[in-house]
Amino acid sequence: MDDDADYLAVESTVAESIDGRNTATWEHEDLAQVRIKVFRGHADSVNSCCYVDDDTKILSASSDGSVRIWDAENGDVKHSYSHGGIVSKAYPNDNGKRFVSSGWDKHVKVWDVESGNILWSGSHAGIVTCCKFSHDGKLVISGSDLDNTLKVWDANSGDLLYNMDDIHVSTITSCIFAPEDDKVITTSMDRSAKFLDLRNEKVTLSLEGHINIVADCDISFDERKFATASWDKSVKIWDVATGGYRSKGPGSLEGSHEGSVSSCHFSNDGLMLVTGSYDSTIVVWDVDNRIQKLKLQGHDDWIEDVCFSSDTSMVLSASRDRTIRMWNIGDSDKIPMVLERRKAIGLQIIRCSVCGKPFSLTQMESFRDNTVCVFCRLKNREKTMVEIMNIVDEQ
Repeated sequence: MDDDADYLAVESTVAESIDGRNTATWEHEDLAQVRIKVFRGHADSVNSCCYVDDDTKILSASSDGSVRIWDAENGDVKHSYSHGGIVSKAYPNDNGKRFVSSGWDKHVKVWDVESGNILWSGSHAGIVTCCKFSHDGKLVISGSDLDNTLKVWDANSGDLLYNMDDIHVSTITSCIFAPEDDKVITTSMDRSAKFLDLRNEKVTLSLEGHINIVADCDISFDERKFATASWDKSVKIWDVATGGYRSKGPGSLEGSHEGSVSSCHFSNDGLMLVTGSYDSTIVVWDVDNRIQKLKLQGHDDWIEDVCFSSDTSMVLSASRDRTIRMWNIGDSDKIPMVLERRKAIGLQIIRCSVCGKPFSLTQMESFRDNTVCVFCRLKNREKTMVEIMNIVDEQ
């Protein structure tokens, strides 16, 4: 283990292959504070990764031309698909029965997971750098290099619905749907992020503030926080709900990455953000308090993609070192270093009265009103706070 306490993972040993399968095992020293599972098998850089089927499987895309679905428990490759050429991204639809892939062959393709058939294929004039399904699975978006075009497709038929080439003046680096699927958000090498309203096909918000390429972005489930990751080594947090950034500027997460920040992803409750960097490290941030929570080291090359599991207990990462790594951060709030850092800035650590998990509470907040963590509030968002507090009072 690195002598610096900020690094909570260690160099791993090579997992043995069993019966020719790419079996993954937990690879860490006995005293490591964060457990690591490593998935090996891709022959080139792994460019994207995400969970599928309630976090039981992993979908990955690689420069070796393949897209793979892995068993998250034992590391077996359940399915492998040949996109053709370098695959930039691959993401599943809402039920995990289909996925979309994009690549250097200038095509975006939608696949049936079980049969392996390509359901439809669309093309761009340049390399397709990114793609995504809408949350309801009805639309697909893709962005490209050279022509700097964003396209919106009917996910079922493959019909091209929108073809927009005037949003950015340089390569589109990432594209996502807002939680309600009414907006598409893009980032670009032109150092900006744009919000496109699909109802009127107009850019309604343009965010500029980075001094280098904006590589990735994500938006919280409640659409209050928007994050941009940049090659300027920083991550910016924009309050898009109130527009507070207009007078105060965006919040900035800095000082932890020594290289370009390539990827970012919010936890479901919006309290944490995980970022990956070309310095080969991963950082988990406490977003509201603008502090580093964990710094994870173990990859041997650039981090290309990161994401949280749905319950935020795991972080998944994809790297140019040809591996996917799964980091168990479920007990991170118990790590002495994390506790000390939070206490140093005036935070209390309490346990949620509903789920029992620890979370931080600023000393300025009312204890009574915050005995339920934000994740439980979001999970039970149809309930009123009165109903939730009744649950607490009965315990």
